[in-house]
Amino acid sequence: MTGRVAIVTGAARGIGAATAQRLAADGFAVAVLDLSESDAKDTVTAIEAAGGRALAVGADVGDAEQVQAVVDRIAAELGPPVVLVNNAGVTRDNLLFKMTDEDWDLVMHVHLRGSFLMTRAAQKHMIEAQWGRIVNLSSTSALGNRGQANYATAKAGLQGFTKTLAIELGKFGVTANAIAPGFIVTDMTKATAARIGQEWEPYVAARAAAIPVARAGRPEDIAHTVSFLVSEGAGFVSGQVLYVAGGPRA
Repeated sequence: MTGRVAIVTGAARGIGAATAQRLAADGFAVAVLDLSESDAKDTVTAIEAAGGRALAVGADVGDAEQVQAVVDRIAAELGPPVVLVNNAGVTRDNLLFKMTDEDWDLVMHVHLRGSFLMTRAAQKHMIEAQWGRIVNLSSTSALGNRGQANYATAKAGLQGFTKTLAIELGKFGVTANAIAPGFIVTDMTKATAARIGQEWEPYVAARAAAIPVARAGRPEDIAHTVSFLVSEGAGFVSGQVLYVAGGPRA
């Protein structure tokens, strides 16, 4: 993969940072995108310290003008992007009767609109190269989760988006797949524990006890899965939703 360029959104921390670092280790030049460029710099520093090549960029993925500008900048400074990992996300959890319009709209703005805009801007470069990989981050919450009507809807929507991309872009050598993580130890899941009033360590232990492999997931578990899906060897895998949850999910 040396010389190819990947974009990872929401890459300042957690799953996004781990994925950016893994792709850099695989030989990609990586555009590390987060809401602000300064937030992305720690991930870039880690990549460069390991001998990789990376660029910190900032954009609101739900803003069409910012997205086009940042993809143009990446193409100019790193090279045309042929891998896109749509990982950027937010949660605004609440029960339906307490959920505000703003809670709903922000989650859709980042997850669905953001993935659409980033993909629309990046696919041009993939089609020109006649090779590309798109990986969208869904979630086991797509199957339904109390207090997450907005998040569950967005993550389910990304699965339909993924399957449609696979159909439309396949003839250009572009694959599209989704990863649906289960319980992963990140700042986002820590915020969930705090929201429901549970201490972090007991919360992790309880969640791990319900997982067949008997441990919580790590960001690196998802990064390894992305690494496979964007590889040459995964060229016949497209339109799939892979649940990475330590056990079976439908």
